[in-house]
Amino acid sequence: MPSPSALAALLLLASLTAGCAVGPAYTHPTAPLPERFQGQAEVDRRAATGSADLAQWWAAFDDAQLARLVQIALQQNLDLAQATARVAQARSAVGMANAALLPSGHVGAQAARAYPSVETPLGQVLNANPGFDRHGSSYEVNASAGWELDLFGGLRRGKEAAQAEYQASEAGAVAVRLVVAAQTADVYVSIRGLQARLAIAHRQVQTQQELLDKVKLLHGKGLAAETQVHQAEGALAQLRASIPVLRAGLATAMNALDVLLGALPGTHSAALAGGGRIPAAPGIAASASPAELLRRRPDLIAAERRLAAANARVGVALAEYYPKFSLSGLIGSATSVSAGSLFSGGASQAAGVLGLRWRLFDFGRIDAQIEQAKGQEAELLAGYRLAALRATEDVENAFSALVNREIQLAELTQGVESLTRARAAVFAAYQKGVVSLIEVLQADDNLLRASDARAQAQTEAARAAISSFKALGGGWQPPAQNVATRRLSGAL
Repeated sequence: MPSPSALAALLLLASLTAGCAVGPAYTHPTAPLPERFQGQAEVDRRAATGSADLAQWWAAFDDAQLARLVQIALQQNLDLAQATARVAQARSAVGMANAALLPSGHVGAQAARAYPSVETPLGQVLNANPGFDRHGSSYEVNASAGWELDLFGGLRRGKEAAQAEYQASEAGAVAVRLVVAAQTADVYVSIRGLQARLAIAHRQVQTQQELLDKVKLLHGKGLAAETQVHQAEGALAQLRASIPVLRAGLATAMNALDVLLGALPGTHSAALAGGGRIPAAPGIAASASPAELLRRRPDLIAAERRLAAANARVGVALAEYYPKFSLSGLIGSATSVSAGSLFSGGASQAAGVLGLRWRLFDFGRIDAQIEQAKGQEAELLAGYRLAALRATEDVENAFSALVNREIQLAELTQGVESLTRARAAVFAAYQKGVVSLIEVLQADDNLLRASDARAQAQTEAARAAISSFKALGGGWQPPAQNVATRRLSGAL
């Protein structure tokens, strides 16, 4: 058993090195970000009259059904449930890493009854002794403890890695939350857009049918060519053929929404079957600098935390160069006489062990492990910087789509207004007998086609706004703490 002075010296050494750990100190990486987004000025101008709160941007669409569905998805979505379960797994890994730094102990007890053979060599020798009793009993109770002294910080680096991975899993769960909210809103807007287009398509079919009937009537009187009849029939068939495509798209969107809500396909179809307006895209407050993405985008936070974990694992690998010391001890009682003498003074036993483990002739493997850890760190650093570039690309693309879709919507809205006035003028002329019903029906058809294009533009403008909110990391309130010390669990 080690002398008290040796144990004291070892414990003193452990206390002196408790704050030291081998391996590189972690520094927050830099990321290539612009000073300002290219489309930011136009987006800011558009939002001058009011902008959405990024934390709950879906409320700014002023659609109670949309807000309700997003909340259901955030409560019931199964992708989010999986992400939350991964957070729990990472949390348990932190607990295991913490436990590795603490002493461990256990209590064991056993009672045995033996009846050995006398036909074995040992049994024959024992049986030759007078008074040999083949029946034997043993009883033992022990309490033991062990502690690995983390002199060079390998275990502490492991704890750092586990904590960083836990924080990355939390950020990953928040990222899933943002994706779920955006997908739910996007599918809902698509549903409303398809319903609006279906209603327009049915009116177009009705108008084209009336036009065909009128042309046939004129053809029967010799006032219209047969070619006009065939042209009207072809146009009607084309319009009718578009309806099944729209219905299939609507059914697909409905089913996708149900899955997002964690429900069987068809669950919410009845609630949405009545149709509704296409939500208007709200203003987006994009005045913050692109560097704000590093705090708002949980995928970037997760990438940075995984990099921190890789940095800590380099220290774990480096710690294998150094010897590892451990203390262990045992105290208990053992006897083979009877259970009654188990706790007598003669049955007591104790042991103390100072352990040393040093991979002195294994430095080749350790070198390889260190190089592997450094390679993983370099890979994750490149991944973090790439994630920052892609985040910037997401924002730029979303802003460009939003601005241009809004321009398209404005032009189409103006066109619908002009065609509405034109239709009113044609109808007034028809009432006066100046033009025929064919001209009225043709004006109706032109107006409906423009209305269909406007409905598509409204849908795409709203979807572009959703993409912008998602690209900016909207959908949660990031904590104010430093990235390396933040806690994200409250945002789940």
